[in-house]
Amino acid sequence: MKNKLGFLTITLALTTACQTDQPFENIPSEGYVAVEGGRIWYKITGKDRSGIPLLIVHGGPGAPHDYMLNFEVISQERPVIFYDQLGCGNSEKPSDTSLWQADRFVRELYALTEALHLEKFHLLGQSWGGYLALNYLKTYGDEKVSSLILSAPLISAQHWIADQQQWIDELPDGLPDTIRKFEALGNYEAAAYQEAMGVFYSHHLCRLDPWPELLTEAFGKMNLEQYNHMWGPSEFTVTGNLMHADLTPILEQLNIPCLITCGEFDEAAPQRMQQYQSLLKDGQLKVFENASHSHHLEAEEEYLATLRDFLQKP
Repeated sequence: MKNKLGFLTITLALTTACQTDQPFENIPSEGYVAVEGGRIWYKITGKDRSGIPLLIVHGGPGAPHDYMLNFEVISQERPVIFYDQLGCGNSEKPSDTSLWQADRFVRELYALTEALHLEKFHLLGQSWGGYLALNYLKTYGDEKVSSLILSAPLISAQHWIADQQQWIDELPDGLPDTIRKFEALGNYEAAAYQEAMGVFYSHHLCRLDPWPELLTEAFGKMNLEQYNHMWGPSEFTVTGNLMHADLTPILEQLNIPCLITCGEFDEAAPQRMQQYQSLLKDGQLKVFENASHSHHLEAEEEYLATLRDFLQKP
């Protein structure tokens, strides 16, 4: 089956191959890259386009790339690269939880850029993917990164927690008390807690009803073990190893253009994103009205126009 689909496993040995004028020559449009712990899947759309490639880093942890496939339209101007992080989607799913560490995921991202011979690229991170993108820049520098797009980014877990508590306070019908009652009990499976979580998500994760098919497909493929291990039982309750994640100091050190986007009711709260933007040397902020964490789907046309405009700037 893999041969019929044209898949090919690409190992890090490719990084020693001769460079050509065509960055993806001899690299298949879809395949696998060997990383610590297994193999990750990738796909390049618009492979033959001349624009600087756009590399998409999805959120989660544990969510596949599916909910970001509307970015394929950008391949009309430039190659767009999707991948699934180890443990989710089309990538291998090892059971070793010691692999679920932020630093390993950063090395995984680096391995992908090396295997695909990316000499220059735009880097877009959504939600947890924003944390990975910033961590990549912290670890490997910005020499190859033309610009950074942080879409509803996680930057500081403690900031995130504080912002969700403010959103929870605005929920109706006694739901804040319900959430805090069951969190104090450590009972995250209670029906009342799950119902309250659903209301929160309908306000701050995706405000469309019904949810877009891309988003429901991604949730259906979610690696909840990975999500719980690294994050926790819900978007607003953090018990995993990312609890103390904080890359806020990195923002002041960035020397490349950066676009931050969020929705008006985003878990990545607009006031916090404005704070982050103020730390950037060359930063822009776009807030999408009546949208939330999935604003790239909720305000799709406006979002993609904003992204295209940013990518086309010299």
